[in-house]
Parts: sequence; C-alpha cells; structure tokens
Amino acid sequence: MSGLARPSALAPFRIRNYRFQWPADLLTSWAFEMETLILGWYVLVETGSVLLLTVFASLNFVGTLIAPMFGVVGDRIGHRDLLAMMRATYAVLAATLMALALSGHLSPLYVLIIVAVMGLVRPSDLGVRGALVATIMPHDQLIGAISISRTTMDTAKFAGALSGAGLFAALGMGPAYVAIVTLYIASTLLTLCVVAPSKPHPVGEAADGALPRSPLRDLKEGVAYVWTTPRMRAVIWVAFLANLTAYPLSNGLLPYVARDIYGTDQTGLGYMAASFALGSLVGSIALSLIGGIRVARLMIGATMAWYATLLVFAQMQTIHAAIACLALAGFMQSLAMISVAVILMRTASEHFRGRVMGVRMLAIYSLPLGLLAAGSLIGDIGFAATASLYAAAGIALMLAIVLHWRADLWHLHAPANAK
Repeated sequence: MSGLARPSALAPFRIRNYRFQWPADLLTSWAFEMETLILGWYVLVETGSVLLLTVFASLNFVGTLIAPMFGVVGDRIGHRDLLAMMRATYAVLAATLMALALSGHLSPLYVLIIVAVMGLVRPSDLGVRGALVATIMPHDQLIGAISISRTTMDTAKFAGALSGAGLFAALGMGPAYVAIVTLYIASTLLTLCVVAPSKPHPVGEAADGALPRSPLRDLKEGVAYVWTTPRMRAVIWVAFLANLTAYPLSNGLLPYVARDIYGTDQTGLGYMAASFALGSLVGSIALSLIGGIRVARLMIGATMAWYATLLVFAQMQTIHAAIACLALAGFMQSLAMISVAVILMRTASEHFRGRVMGVRMLAIYSLPLGLLAAGSLIGDIGFAATASLYAAAGIALMLAIVLHWRADLWHLHAPANAK
C-alpha cells in the first residue's frame, strides 16, 4: 500500500513548474503566518484592546471585495505574472515595517495602516495560486496537487507560528522582520521561475473580434458563471459560512484566547496556532494519499465535524485540552477547504478559473464581519458563549445549505461527487 501511496503523493513534483511554485507558495505562507502572529500580539499588548485586535485581523481581508478583479487580471495577463507582482508588493510593505521597527518609530497606528494596504492584495493570493496550479497541472492530478499545495499553508502555520513567536520573543520585532522580508523576496524570485504560457488565455473574446472586452464585463461574466452553476454556488456559500463563523475562532481571536483565557504569552500562542496547523497538515497529506473520494460528501462531513470540534473547544478549561481540540479542528478544516477548491477547479472551464477563484476569495469578506461581531459579543457575553453561538449557528446553517442543494452535493451520482 505504501508503494502505491507514495507516487500519488509525489506525482505533482514531476511537473517542473510545480517544483518552483510549491516552494514559492511555502515561503509566502510562512511569511504570512509570522506577520499575523507577530503583529497581532504587538497590537494586543500595545493597546490592550480585543476590539482593536479584531480590527487588525479584519484589515488583513479588506481586499476580498476586489478579489474578483484580481481574477480578471490573472485571466488577462497570466496568473504567474500577477502572483509575482503581488509578492513583490508584500516584500515592499514588510520592508517598511522592518524599517519602522528597527528605527524605533513603530506604533499601532502605523501597523494598522500598512496592514490595511497589504490587506488589499493579500486575500487574493490563495485564489491566484490555486488558478495557477490548475493551469500547470494535468486534470487527473488536480486533487493531489491542490492537497500538496495546501501543505504550504499548513506547514507555514505550524513552523511559521513557532518561529515567528520565537524570533519575536528572543530578538524583537525588527530582526524578526528581516527574516520576513527575506522570505518574501525569495518567494517572488521562485514565482518568476515558473514558465508562464507565451500568451495569456483569451478571455471570452468574440469570434469576430468585433466586441471589445472590458474588465468590468469580464467580472460580470465570471460572477454570473458561478451564480448559474448550482454546485459552485453551493460551495461558495459553504466558504462564506466557514469564514463567518469558524475561522474567527481558530485564527483571528487566538491572541485574545491565549492571553486572557489561558494566561499564556506569545510562546503559548505559537503552540496554539501550530496545533491547528499541524492538524491541517495531516489532513492535507492524508487527502493527497487517498483516491476515490466523494468530494462533496467529504466537504459536508468535514465541515460539520469542524464546527462540532469548535463547540468543544469553546468549553475547554486548560490550554492543553484547547491545543488538542485545535489540532482536530485543523484536520477537519483542511479536508473541508480542499474539497471546496477541488469542486470549483473541476467545474470551472479553463479561461474562467481566475475569476472563479476570485469569487471564491470574495467569500472571505465574511471573516472580518465575523471577527468584528465576535469582538463586540465577547465584551458582552464572554468568549465561551460567543464561540458556542458561532459553532451552533454554523452547524444549523450548514444543514440548511445541504438540504437546499442536496441534489448537487449529497446525491451519490452528482458531478461534485465524481471520483
């Protein structure tokens, strides 16, 4: 069995472009996680406000509203070129924070401003990299490629969280940001090593060339394409729901949980973030080794189990029990979100992939909404009650989605469940 499993897991690396994209995505994800942990802890300690912490976390996702336009640009100029420009932007912004920290001029206001600028670009990174994977990989290797690609985020959340916390605690913010800038520069160079097609795929050009194309028209076509395809619309709602009610508990609010619920420091925060990432990594690797999956059914089961685990997490009294719950939640999260990406990429035609993933990223806009609402609720009813409310609402709304689109998601012979 192991002899059969290993080739299926490593097969994507036989493609030259994937051998460059995977490490580029890994370094970018590592830098993302280090920045999120370091800046989140800095804002919380400097201001002492959980509300400002949720504002900081929300600013990372302000660009979700324009994510579909990134998909349009990617379909026009090529996903490789767009991704390289985005990552060069991260390097410039991180270098600005590094200079402020090393010169002693850093303040929470400057952090929020720079994070807001980065937040215009950063939410689209996952969608553009997914579209690039779908472009460079054969169709029969797509599940394995997306699963292995997902490990870049999972390993980064594990190693990036621990290394970010360690560097911040040992050396301070300035030296930690030297490492972050280096990671961004390296990821940009590796992205440029991916061999892009000589010409971008045409975006719905008229056969006679009489009708000029505009980005707005391309965007409208992409949104309409998703909205009129039932299984794509269903999984977009699943992604929207997960970002609204699940990710705030396991991502943006972790600095508050670590300090105010369990009384630990940034090292304890690093262990909590790393446990979620470790579970997610195990889920990504497991899915890359297993074939013949009914993907839509897996998405449903994993999402429901994710919410159930978060419901238990909300009641935990010790940090060790919380870490165990977060690891299991990360495992289920990985299975659910990989399934969402696979369904979208299998369904989308090639020249629509960028726009489809742009619409998928638009669903992330519910995350800042969920974070801001949680910040207010925690002040009124406490973390445990807020987390329980979010998890219970997620279970109820997920059931509603499954019932409404049961023919497209649950039926054994539905295209979304094709092996």
